[in-house]
Amino acid sequence: MTDRLGIWPMEDATILVVDDDPSIRDVVASLLQMEGYDVLTASNGLEALRVIERQMPDLVVLDMRMPVMDGWTFVEKLHQRGLDVPLLVLTATQDAHLWAEQVGAEDFLEKPFEITSLLESVERLKAA
Repeated sequence: MTDRLGIWPMEDATILVVDDDPSIRDVVASLLQMEGYDVLTASNGLEALRVIERQMPDLVVLDMRMPVMDGWTFVEKLHQRGLDVPLLVLTATQDAHLWAEQVGAEDFLEKPFEITSLLESVERLKAA
């Protein structure tokens, strides 16, 4: 059964949303939950690493500029631990594509973003 956008949600997929802005984090998490995804959240990279210690997600939606631990450091720490997870960079900059490239992200979206663009990116990464 497809969701309201005609996209098949990831069965049993877990997505970690990492953003220091609670309103963006909550909106993204709610949208993904409404589409049938299991969602974990973190407010910075350090918190995200702690979440990953408990449960490895299938995808990370990652803001880059955050206090405590930014997105670049988060990805570096992931790689130091030998962990590899698809990344969707979601950040408010015109350089989003460059930042995504720097961390080896599979896709990126610039804030503000369209809901359909977010869901389509998640679906593409799931299918890859």
